[in-house]
Amino acid sequence: MNNSLQNQQEEIIDTFDMFDDWLEKYQYIIDLGKQLEPMDDALKVDENILHGCQSQVWLVHDFNNGHLNFQASSDAAIVSGLIHLVMTIYSGQTPEKIIATEPEFIERIGLSSHLSSTRSNGLNAMIEKIKATAQSYK
Repeated sequence: MNNSLQNQQEEIIDTFDMFDDWLEKYQYIIDLGKQLEPMDDALKVDENILHGCQSQVWLVHDFNNGHLNFQASSDAAIVSGLIHLVMTIYSGQTPEKIIATEPEFIERIGLSSHLSSTRSNGLNAMIEKIKATAQSYK
């Protein structure tokens, strides 16, 4: 795996290790969601909706100089924070790096066992969509 992507995942893991309990971790995730770049309402159309999520999630991308940049938005606070985490890892990377990078941080910070199945499915749907988009540019 690419070092910079591994380092970003390690930073996320280290940050989550600082919290004592899941209430604090959820609050941190919600706070991350508030830092998401606001999405233009013109992009919040049906064709940009990510299917497989319980809440509304819109995902768009552009491809510049060999790198994929993603932008996503949600109407749910925790989901927005999850989007922020995923964007930290994948946005701005080359398609090859995106395809080669598994989101190890999800398991390592305990998200997989602390998310509802619908949120977990939505998170997986977002990562699958990002990887499929990367594959289309390879």
